[in-house]
Parts: sequence; C-alpha cells; structure tokens
Amino acid sequence: MKKKLLTIVLSAMMAFSLAACSGKSDNNAGAAEEKAQTEENTPETVTIKSLNADQVEADLEVPYDPQRIAILDMASLDILDALGVGDRVVGSASTSLDYLQEYVTDENVLNLGTIKEADMEAVMESEPDVIFIGGRLSSLYNELSEIAPVVYLSTDTEAGVVESVKKNAETIASMFGLEDKVEELMADFDGRIEKLAAFAEGKNAIVGLCTSGSFNVLGNDGRCSIIGREIGFENVGVEADIDTSTHGNEASFEYIVEKNPEYIFVMDRDAAIGTDGAQLAKDIVENELVKGTDAYKNGNIVYLAHPAVWYTAEGGVTALDLMLQDLESDLL
Repeated sequence: MKKKLLTIVLSAMMAFSLAACSGKSDNNAGAAEEKAQTEENTPETVTIKSLNADQVEADLEVPYDPQRIAILDMASLDILDALGVGDRVVGSASTSLDYLQEYVTDENVLNLGTIKEADMEAVMESEPDVIFIGGRLSSLYNELSEIAPVVYLSTDTEAGVVESVKKNAETIASMFGLEDKVEELMADFDGRIEKLAAFAEGKNAIVGLCTSGSFNVLGNDGRCSIIGREIGFENVGVEADIDTSTHGNEASFEYIVEKNPEYIFVMDRDAAIGTDGAQLAKDIVENELVKGTDAYKNGNIVYLAHPAVWYTAEGGVTALDLMLQDLESDLL
C-alpha cells in the first residue's frame, strides 16, 4: 500500500514538473515571438517636420530612436532632457543654464563649441545619428547635414511660445515613440497662462533687453513675445510693423518716459551670456528719467530672474516653466 502511494505521489510530482517546464517553455517562446514582432514593427526611420537651410519647414527623414545625439540648441536639449532621453547625448554645445549643466560637465559628452559657433571637427568626432540646431547655426545647416540629419526647430511667435513648445516636443517625442509623454509635460501651462492673462487684462507695458549699457525695446515678434502675445499686456514699446526679433531696437529713456508704461519688463542679456564687467540692468534702467514713470513709482519694473533661459532656451519645456515662474513671482 505504501509503495503504491509513493508511486502515485512521484507520478503527480513528475506531471506537475513537466507541466511547469512546458509552461515556462511556452512563456519563453511567447516572449521571444513578441520581441521579434516588436522589432519587425519598429521602423528604422521616421519623417518629421523640420526647418531646412532656407528656414522653411519641410519633411526630414531621421533615424527612429537615435542612440547618439549631438546638441547645438538648448531648447532642444531641454526637451530631450524632459522626455528622459538625455542619456543619448554624446556631444553638446556649452551652456550657462544650471539645469542642463550635467551635459556640459559630463566627461563622456564632447564639447561641440557654442550655440553660435560649432566645432565641426568635434561634431564629426561625436559620430551622431542626428544633430539638433537652432537659428544661430542655420548658416551651417548644409555642412552639418553631411555628418548626420539636422533637426532645426524654432519658436513661432505668431502661434505662440506655448504652442511652439508643444509642437516641438511632439516632433522630438515622435523620434523616440514617446508621444504619450508630451501631454503630461504640457499639462498645466494653459492654466498658468490664463491666470497671468487675467492679471494683464487692460494693462500696458514696455518689454526690453539690456545690453552693453543700453536698453532695447522688444516687440511681439521675437524674444519675450509671450508677455504681449499670450499673456496679453499691451506692448506700447514699438510699432507692430518694426522688426525687433533679434536684439530689439535701441530706445532712448526719453522715449520710455513718453510712453509712460504701467509695467516695464527687463531681460538682462549681459547676465544671460555672462559678459564680464557688464553694468547691472537695474543700474541702467532705474535712472532719473525712468524714475518718473508710473511703472517705477508703482514698483512695477520686473527683472526677469532667469535671463539665460529667456535668451538661450526659449522653446524648451523646463524653460517655459521657469519663464512663467519669473512672471508669476512678480505679478500674482
């Protein structure tokens, strides 16, 4: 009886073992099949919209899920960082942005020069799958394209900074299959803009840039355009048809007194690019003439706290967050 019972137990154990092995084998086969199918369905390239050498939007074929990225544009690096694929960066331009410093100090990331002057030999040495540039390097588009596909994205002031960030983030995300992440990254920006817009309703302002001891007024066609276009301050600093997109137009302080704005927004370019021995923006702006304006009398001169972000990374996800923080901290 005992022998018979032992035989039954051993048989049951063997059957269970065979079933387990069979299940494990089936699972392994299934996983392998799924992996093969995924690899088969993964494209080698994707087509995105990017500016070309003529600064016209066109189709560009780029590698899908690129492993080696050369960065010559801080807004694009900002987006790559926010998407969690910054570890693909093998070469980067230098930057003064605190939140992107790790890409400059990492000894495994090659120094590619600056966002205005690329080191072409270093770019080639980095052997990138794709290269990101901004407008400052558009003249090198064709040369860089001989090394790898060049993704050239920009901020469209007519569409607005928020929409531009979203569009550019979606474009970059599509290169990695990370489109689902963009909505999460952009989630609270519209609501924050609405609160600032409610504050700005019916108010006017001059938006300006301090550089080399002078004050340049900015319109709604370039840097800091979010203040007039999306947040809604009436920009009384320049006429609508005057081009101010690069560094603005130099203005006399008598002009500012004449316009007598309720608010003055100041971006310190010298601080943004780390100009040695530069005069502080506050010392330039708060002179005897400007002290006679309503903006000064009411304490409404706003010095943008992250000038490097406004000047070099406008168009990035984290950059947009910091820009809105600069306004919220002074206005709300």
